[in-house]
Amino acid sequence: MARYRLTIAYDGTSFHGWQKQSRPAPELGVDEHGAPKREHLRTVQQALEDAVREVVREPVDVKGASRTDSGVHAWHQTAAFTASDDRRGAPDERLAQAINANLPDDIVVRSAVRTHDGFDPIGDCICKGYRYSLHVAHRRPLWDRAFVRHVWEDLDHERMHEAALRIEGERDFAAFAAAGHGRETTVRNVLSCAVTRPEPERIWIDVSADGFLWNMVRIIAGTLLEVGRGKMSPDDVSAALESLDRRKAGPTLEAHGLCLQWASYPGDAERPEGAGA
Repeated sequence: MARYRLTIAYDGTSFHGWQKQSRPAPELGVDEHGAPKREHLRTVQQALEDAVREVVREPVDVKGASRTDSGVHAWHQTAAFTASDDRRGAPDERLAQAINANLPDDIVVRSAVRTHDGFDPIGDCICKGYRYSLHVAHRRPLWDRAFVRHVWEDLDHERMHEAALRIEGERDFAAFAAAGHGRETTVRNVLSCAVTRPEPERIWIDVSADGFLWNMVRIIAGTLLEVGRGKMSPDDVSAALESLDRRKAGPTLEAHGLCLQWASYPGDAERPEGAGA
């Protein structure tokens, strides 16, 4: 048996998120128990497993580091699978090329390397980084409109950054988690939270942490957007954190502005290019 680590990028626009899922489809009839048959939704995990299976010629379970939601993108998602064919002597780039030949146009395997048998994309992950992108201009975006959230009015990005620094540290992020997050604890360690303006019409919100709660980055982004608009202050952000009350934080921004930038593991030489904060 051989274990492989994949680095994947994808445009999440047309996917129902990373994780495999299905829904009742009465039009397909009923199963042997009389329940409506189910149809598989289009997910990144399912598409990747289908492509890998075509290459290794056996069923595989592809596990990913982050279960990105519907519409969320990834520049550097980490995944892994085990197969009986260890492809000894075959260059790693050949494996990536073979998988890519069977993938849809909105997913790319950037690398495929042999790793140790116990590699766990979730359990071994030290930290991850996300970026939320804002397009700040009267003119709406065109070519990258599926990857940014359009904001018509100008924003005070320096005040947003001041508020972002209040979010850093290990604390209870209950106020920045969606209801029904399903986690035993809402304590997380945010390693960095920064707001930058790489060009006049673009603002980036970069957040890295040892783990994230459901919609956490999108709520952080929505809260910092309110600061940029002057509807909240940095002190309000601190107060929201201390309150543990979701109603005290800002709105949950749309999924399409969010991208998984990187995931870090023991032994990694450096953070991936374009990783952000």
